[in-house]
Parts: sequence; structure tokens; C-alpha cells
Amino acid sequence: MLKKSNSRAARAAVAAAKKLGEAAAKAAKELIDALIALGGGTALFVVFSIVIVAGAFLASPLGILFADEQESEDTVPLATAIAEIQGEYHAELEELQNGDYVSIQIVGQAPDWCEVVAVFASKVAGAEDGMDVFTLDEERVELLHQVFWDMCEITTETQDVDVPDSDPDDDVDDSHTETSLTITITAKTAEQMRLEYSFTKYQNDALDILLENLGSLNVPMGSLNISQEDAIELLENLPDDLDPERKAVVETAVQLVGRVSYFWGGKSLTLGWDDRWGVPTEVTAAGSGSTGTIRPFGLDCSGFVDWTFYNATNGSYYPGRGGGAATQHSYCTNISWSDAQPGDLVFYPDDSHVGIVGGKDADGNLLIVHCSGGANGVVITGSAGFTVVARPDCFTD
Repeated sequence: MLKKSNSRAARAAVAAAKKLGEAAAKAAKELIDALIALGGGTALFVVFSIVIVAGAFLASPLGILFADEQESEDTVPLATAIAEIQGEYHAELEELQNGDYVSIQIVGQAPDWCEVVAVFASKVAGAEDGMDVFTLDEERVELLHQVFWDMCEITTETQDVDVPDSDPDDDVDDSHTETSLTITITAKTAEQMRLEYSFTKYQNDALDILLENLGSLNVPMGSLNISQEDAIELLENLPDDLDPERKAVVETAVQLVGRVSYFWGGKSLTLGWDDRWGVPTEVTAAGSGSTGTIRPFGLDCSGFVDWTFYNATNGSYYPGRGGGAATQHSYCTNISWSDAQPGDLVFYPDDSHVGIVGGKDADGNLLIVHCSGGANGVVITGSAGFTVVARPDCFTD
């Protein structure tokens, strides 16, 4: 388990285990003393103690520290569960904006995901009749969903706005009344939730430890750990002899799968996670039905491509040079589909959309990583809709 996790996660888990593992260690010692009294090999006692302590750790709220590991088809990585709930939250905000409003204002923001996860783990695994959170299944994800919405309240208020006559000197009175909308998001903190849920001392201790460690693990949406099943499968099937620069592009691209929303005009040249992603922001770029609405900030298709190459090259290259898909295409050389390799770009007709060749599926069909205008944002799909494949100049120089 520790081998599969990054060293920072392992260090934080060990530190947390030292703080919350006293009860487990005491139980293990008592069992070992009992076994010794019955006779047996020392090595067997050591094995028993390790199993007991490890089991107690994973069954405790601290098991959430490893919940981003994909163990089977029935489990859900923590980052995936968070992305699903975050998507529901964003959809709710978009739904509330439907209407003819002269202005829309969003006040407040969603609860901090580190706090949501810490409260969830302490509540579910810390209860006397609780369940472990080391692995997340459909039932546990639903419990995480409930905790999030217990910590997030969304209310709306409309107000009539009198618009005066545009030209009092003409014979036409075009004064009228319009409606403004205010959406208020009220987030509860972990401190509030420990009281609302009437946590026990054990749950409160667990919450304190998790709040201390989850931030350093970067578990929630800001995580760039690759945990999506289709992304992992894509990487596992990359050619062994793939050029390292191309491999870096694909590995970087799939870090955002399921984590970043589509945002018309969304660009980022931030190395690593951009803290603006997910923050409700007005769409100001013209030319989209979403222009003028407030949506979670993210990337558009060309913004995703530029961010990927920028991060894969540690900030030294991005094909768009500040432009969109058409500009990116102008710095590429068209090639045949049979010559396409991971890291090459694909385009819709008239450069209306762009994606990155990620690899091939089991049948040899190309897989494309791109930021789609649908609800899922960054996704891995087939090549349907893409009509041109082109090689960026960084691979031809």
C-alpha cells in the first residue's frame, strides 16, 4: 500500500498513525501477550501484531488517506467521487441562473474539500457502528455526498431593478423593470460540523489529525495524482519505446481528466494546479451561449492543450502562443492518421475544437484527451468529430 502511494502521503500517514494508533497498539499487545501465554513462535506473534495494527489503522478515519487508490471495479477513487459531487454543485449553480436576469451575482463559495473529507471520514469511520473509508463504494460516496450538502447551503434572492427611460426627450417611454439575481453560498466549517454531528472524543481527535494531514496530501480537486481508471489504462498501454517528451505530454494531459470543467475562453499557464479552477467566474469571452453567465472557472479546448504542453515542458513551450485552436494548428504540420502518435494534435473542421492524441484502445483506435464543452470537462474519448491530425513543431524541430 505504501509503495503505491507517494512519499509525502506515506510520511503524513505514518505521522497520523502515531497519533491515533495508541488504541490499536494496545489491543495488539494484549493479544500478543495472550498468544505468548499459550505458546508459539515469536515471528508469528510479530505477524499478528502487524496485521492487527494495520487493520485498525485502515478501519479508522485515517484510512481515507489511501482512498484515492483504485482497488477494483467496485471502488471509486476519492478524487473521482469529489469530481462527481463538484459537478453536481456546478450544475446546481448553472440551473439557478436560468432566467432573464439583468445581472447575476454569486456570493460565497463551497466548503473546503479538505474539511469535507475530514468530516466525512471522522463521521463514517469514527462512529461506534461505522464503516471503513479506506475504499469508497457507491454507499460511501453517497455518504460523502450527504456530508458535502450538509456543509453547503445555496439560497437565491431576486430584486426588481427600475431601468429609466433611455431618452426622456423622445416620444417613446422605454422605461421598464428588470430582475437581478443573487445566489448566496453558505459553507459550514469542520468546527461547526463537529458540533452539528455531535462528534465523540474519538471522532474529534480523528478530525483534528485529518485536518492537519489532508492539506499536505492535496487529496481533493487540486490533486494531480492520476486516479481515473480510463487514464490509468491509457498510460499502461503506451508503447514502451515512446519518446519521453511525448510520454510527458500524455501523462500531463490525463492529470486533469474528470477534474477541470470546460470554460469558454478559459486559459492557464500555471505550472501545476491552478487555484482559480472551480471558482465561480463570469464568462466574458464573446461567441458562446454561456457568455455573461457565471460558471466554475476551467479551460477551453485550446487552453487545455496549452496548459498540458506548458506543464510537460516545465514552462518552456506551448503550441498556442497565446492564441486559440487555429493558432495552435498553424504551428503544426498535418500528417496522416496512420502516422499519428501520442502527443500529436487533432482538430475539428475549421479548427473549432482541438484535442491531444493519447494512445490507442484495444482495437487499435485512437484515443483523444480533450476538454469538451459537455458536463465532464476534460475527458478521454474516441476520435469521432476530429478530421485532421497534425504534429506540433516541438516534435519536428
